[in-house]
Amino acid sequence: MYAVVDVETTGLRTGWHDRVVEIAIVHVDAAGRIESEWCTLVNPERDLGPQHIHGITAAEARRAPRFEQLAGLVAGRLRGRIPAAHNWAFDGQFLAAEFERLGVKAPVQYEAGLCTMRLAGQFFPATSRGLADCCAAAGIRLTHAHSALHDARAAAQLLSHFLRVAGQPPPWAHRFAVDSAAWPVLPRTEAVLVNRRADGQVDEHFLSRLVDQLPRSHRPDADAYLDVLDRALLDRHVSATEADALIAVAAQLGLGRAEVVELHQHYLQALAAVAAADGVVTPDEQRDLETVAALLGLDGGRVDQMLRMARHAASLVGVRAAGTARRFCLDPGDIVVFTGDMGEPRDVWTARAGDAGLVVGDNVTRKTRLLVAADPDTMSGKAQKAARYGIPVVHPAAFLQMLTG
Repeated sequence: MYAVVDVETTGLRTGWHDRVVEIAIVHVDAAGRIESEWCTLVNPERDLGPQHIHGITAAEARRAPRFEQLAGLVAGRLRGRIPAAHNWAFDGQFLAAEFERLGVKAPVQYEAGLCTMRLAGQFFPATSRGLADCCAAAGIRLTHAHSALHDARAAAQLLSHFLRVAGQPPPWAHRFAVDSAAWPVLPRTEAVLVNRRADGQVDEHFLSRLVDQLPRSHRPDADAYLDVLDRALLDRHVSATEADALIAVAAQLGLGRAEVVELHQHYLQALAAVAAADGVVTPDEQRDLETVAALLGLDGGRVDQMLRMARHAASLVGVRAAGTARRFCLDPGDIVVFTGDMGEPRDVWTARAGDAGLVVGDNVTRKTRLLVAADPDTMSGKAQKAARYGIPVVHPAAFLQMLTG
């Protein structure tokens, strides 16, 4: 009978190219019983907007299907049902815009949907129209606000409450005529749905995605892997994008898990040699090595072992070991670009960069030295350019470390 919809979006205006980043559809029968729930994240192929509101990370969204891959599934969930939402004007316009981008005229216009927010004006005249307040008035528990599934479920329960109070048939029944033929036939792709991570859930280490052994006839040159690894560890954070790149280059080179672990050990040993070269390993250097070891999936005890080896080698040769990489450094005059909501006003970050002699650019060009992103996995236009030009993308915390380190 009803298909209760909720969408999370990159912003508030379809006219500003905002997109859907999560969609949930809950089926409710004529008596108000919840029949089924369906939800997935959606890759908007752009930055995610106010992430502090919807809580979706770019690492999650970039692995989700695009709306074009979901259109047939969404249409199937809506066909033959009255669409409903808490603020249908908002959810309906975003659904319509997503279908229109595909050249599809979908029957999800404002007059075609039932709005529980408008109904609340009749059933709860003294209550605010917000979903949380309406749920409180109806005795419905709302958790995880701004999660599409939780909001759609709460709106469905609210609709069920209105149906029980109104009786059968409800007073709005005459306004809607379900016409399944109004929906165009859309192909259903084999899209893999992606749900947002549960609270406290941690992604598995990228090493676990490598096979233990791969058959091969020769040992490949591992320089390409180490180059990607060096870039990934620039900000002492391995983003989902960087993990995917490491997995891809390892597979391309025929590197199995054991061989990648060996390369990680050599990499950590090189960093330990740099730290021990002057005869003193500072607490900051120790913490840095422990951070890298954790990122590489190595046992924390490896750090002390490698430092002992590095100190012994330094005492024998008296100089820094050759071939060890130096940390990425910013020089006065380098151009940096910022993207995303970084928690503080942009002029604060601009002032910090200026105080360090850096130049802040508005857009990423080939001359840009560094892109500082609130979410290093961002799919913003700036990040896409940085990837094309081979420009490092780092977290704001790492940028601050570069300024003070």
